[in-house]
Amino acid sequence: MRDRGSESGGSSGESECERAAGERGQLVLAAAAVVAVALAPVVMAYLQLGYHADVTASEQFDAPGRNAERLLSRAVHDAATGVPAEYAWDEREEAVAAVRNDLRPRLDSLRSSRVESGTVYQIEYNRTAAQAWRRTNCPAGPNRQFGYCEARRGVVVQERAGETHVLAVAFDVRVTTDDSELELTTVVSALG
Repeated sequence: MRDRGSESGGSSGESECERAAGERGQLVLAAAAVVAVALAPVVMAYLQLGYHADVTASEQFDAPGRNAERLLSRAVHDAATGVPAEYAWDEREEAVAAVRNDLRPRLDSLRSSRVESGTVYQIEYNRTAAQAWRRTNCPAGPNRQFGYCEARRGVVVQERAGETHVLAVAFDVRVTTDDSELELTTVVSALG
């Protein structure tokens, strides 16, 4: 160990750069200590209020909601696939009825899928969300690429080359478990 008091200016074993680096290191260490002390009350408040448990519960509860959205996405895509070849634009009400009929067994299956484990799904069509989706996603005016869009009974359809194309279906989903309930509105695009 060296005695700094006995070192002279030019013959010092410790250069000015080494001394500056040591001081910077001490400054960084002191700053880290200040940040740690400042964050301690926040961490304590977080733990005392119990947010950590709520995060776990919400992640576990969101899984049934994500499962419902995934199943609805597949079901809508499958139900919409054959519609253009079968229904002209003037048969759009029949196309909507066909889509809803095709979705019925899938929705019934989802409604009863997890009842024995304490999870209940309630699914309804949402006409208002379908109308809002149509207003947002279907351009109006003479410069649009395709024909008119309509939202009928929760199903959004569009005229393309005289045929009815299904664009989206809107649902209200309520998932109830033993200790919580989740409500969500989802508009599932049929286009992929």
